[in-house]
Amino acid sequence: MNAIEVRAMQPGDMVAACAILNQIIRAGGTTALETELDETNFARYYAGTDLIANHVALDTQGQVAGFQWLGVNKNLDRSCADIATFTRRTNPLRGAGRALFATTTKFAKNAGFAQINATIRADNVSGLGYYTKIGFVDFSVARAVPLRDETPVDRISKRYTL
Repeated sequence: MNAIEVRAMQPGDMVAACAILNQIIRAGGTTALETELDETNFARYYAGTDLIANHVALDTQGQVAGFQWLGVNKNLDRSCADIATFTRRTNPLRGAGRALFATTTKFAKNAGFAQINATIRADNVSGLGYYTKIGFVDFSVARAVPLRDETPVDRISKRYTL
């Protein structure tokens, strides 16, 4: 198996990354985001002032197969960065999440962070499994956070020590 290419997100990657995120939002049940983003709002959210790093995983054709955002969260200690990972659901690239995380952890460590936080919806079984499998451990739970339709869903925060 060839190694998956991971690099910093470039402006030209944003359309594909936005499409991946919107596909996940449309499917529902995994991301805390419930409304699709246009490209302007995607750039504001994932390349805005909270950004520490944003990496993409590329398939063998050089197409974006997923992205991982690392950012500042004012509710976290300054030594802890926040993370979000999104990979395409159509024609998924096996191992993209792990490849992204290897690059992100190196970047976070070099930037002086001690931990990475991931907050996942409790009903996102695949997301919880992904973060557990790569070494995150349960840290805290925000109980019954309402969705747009007022359905309460817990949010589980997991931490990874660098």
